[in-house]
Amino acid sequence: MPIDFELSAGSQISLEHYNKIAREQMRPISRKYDLEEHTLPTEWVDYWWSEGRKGPQDKGAFQNDGFVTVCLQAEELCWGDAGLYLRMPTPALGGSAVSAAGTKEQRSKFMNAFREEGGHPIWGAMAITEPNAGSDSAAIETTADYDEATGEYVLNGTKIFCTAGEGAATVDGGFVVVWATIDKSAGRGGIKSFVVPANTPGMELIGCEKKLGIRASDTATLRFEDCRVPAENLLGSSEVKKKDPKKSGANPKDKGFKGAMATFDASRPIVAAMATGIGRAALDFLKEELERQGVEIRYDAPPRELTAIERDVIEMEAELRAARLLTWRAAWMMNSGKPNNLEASMAKAKAGLAVTKITQKAVQLLGPVGYSKKLLVEKWMRDAKINDIYEGTQQINQLIVARRILDYPSAMLR
Repeated sequence: MPIDFELSAGSQISLEHYNKIAREQMRPISRKYDLEEHTLPTEWVDYWWSEGRKGPQDKGAFQNDGFVTVCLQAEELCWGDAGLYLRMPTPALGGSAVSAAGTKEQRSKFMNAFREEGGHPIWGAMAITEPNAGSDSAAIETTADYDEATGEYVLNGTKIFCTAGEGAATVDGGFVVVWATIDKSAGRGGIKSFVVPANTPGMELIGCEKKLGIRASDTATLRFEDCRVPAENLLGSSEVKKKDPKKSGANPKDKGFKGAMATFDASRPIVAAMATGIGRAALDFLKEELERQGVEIRYDAPPRELTAIERDVIEMEAELRAARLLTWRAAWMMNSGKPNNLEASMAKAKAGLAVTKITQKAVQLLGPVGYSKKLLVEKWMRDAKINDIYEGTQQINQLIVARRILDYPSAMLR
């Protein structure tokens, strides 16, 4: 059966549109905000809020490939700069959680501000990771106690590595979706997510991480001390069902935990696309440099006749394309309404590893100048590593893939 990998005309328009933004708006300031970590990239944020978020204006762009086109956008913009991509004023993961688990009223209340013209830039974020609960979301210690007298939930705990957390927590109009347990004895069944609007009393920005890569982005630590939010800010049901010892995982009817977890089915293909963009940036530059030096890559030569550099470049291209195809597959399944939990983790695991190898090899093949800050290649190598860590580490995603293929519950394969 023939397989068609051609993109629609709308996706081609989007690809060219976002590549132009990457070249003209992101690359020129890429090094500046890598060096000036934690400085708000005002020119980029303002551009995105006033122009970039409108997307391509060509009507043909509307006939696109849906979520696959979203991944194309992520790849192109991260080809420009992954740190600046993460600093864009968007609902981000917090918006994904509201869309996945929120009611119509909640979506309208918290998401409309991101669609309105004018105003000032705002951010959304999601706070899951804790000092004692990294990729294991079921080990969350932040609590949410219901106050019957006021009809509010009271949040207490600390969240770390919250992407876009500074903007979302401190700029009016934004919000942070916070995962907390309302009943520790219920395990995952007690974990719920709450929308905490920016500048809510009791939510405090402790600071931003000094990082290896993606240094233009604000990766925040947030503390919650008696932080009160109305009961209607709970995403999903407040009902808690105790864990059945004969079963694993969350209550399938619990849209709160399950709905919030579903954000990863959408976010992991996007992270994979981000990784592909960084990897392509390094590979494109390497190939251009080799061409300038008169080194031709002979794709049609027999393997035994290839030089070491030719083999390396061809292997890098194969890794990149494999990661991209897995990403498009996971995105296409989401488009089609098919469960893509397995495929999303496969794409994320593959792309995270591939981009790490590709960027390291690019630095190596370029020699001393590749390791210096004269080029952006060393930055891309630093930016790449996070794709192998956040949104579920390489090991966590491999566990998910293994459990799904073998049909093992988490209790049997940890």
